[in-house]
Amino acid sequence: MDVSTFYALFSATCFTLVGLWWNVVQRHEGWLHTAAGRRDAGGVYLSFLLPALMGLFAQVGGTTDPGVWRTTFVVVAGVGCWSTLHLLSRSRRNGSAGSLARPRGVAAVLYALVAVLGVAPVLAEPFGVTPLQAEAILLVLLVTLAHWLVWEFMTHTEPADDAAEA
Repeated sequence: MDVSTFYALFSATCFTLVGLWWNVVQRHEGWLHTAAGRRDAGGVYLSFLLPALMGLFAQVGGTTDPGVWRTTFVVVAGVGCWSTLHLLSRSRRNGSAGSLARPRGVAAVLYALVAVLGVAPVLAEPFGVTPLQAEAILLVLLVTLAHWLVWEFMTHTEPADDAAEA
C-alpha cells in the first residue's frame, strides 16, 4: 500500500474513533462528574485524536516536504507523551492508576519513539523502511494501544473520586 493512501485511511479511521468515543462518553455521563473521570475520558480521546492529527500532517508533508511531518510528529508526540505521563503520575499519586497504568506507560514510550524518529529519521534505515513507514508502524501500535486503554477503562476501572485527589 502506498504510504500516502495509508495515512489517508489511517487518519480518517482515527477521527471516526474519536467520534465513536464521544458517543460512548455521552452514554456514561457519570464519567464526567469528577475531574478524574474527565481526565481519564480525555486521555482516551487524545489517544485517538493525536494519531489522527499526525496522519493528517503526514499527508500534508509526505515525502515532498519532510520538514512538515517531522516537525509536527515531534510536537504532537511531545504533547502525547507529556499528557500521558501527566495522567499516569496523577493517577498513581491518588491511587487510581489500576489497570490503566500499563497501557499508559507503553503509550508514553511509543510517543517518545515517534518523536525520536521525527528528530532522527535515519534511525529507520537499518529496518529497511522509510521514516514515514516506520512512523506508520508506531502509529498503528498507538491506536492498538488506545483500544486496549478503552477496554481497560470500560471494563476494569471506575473514575476516581475527586476526594481521593486531595
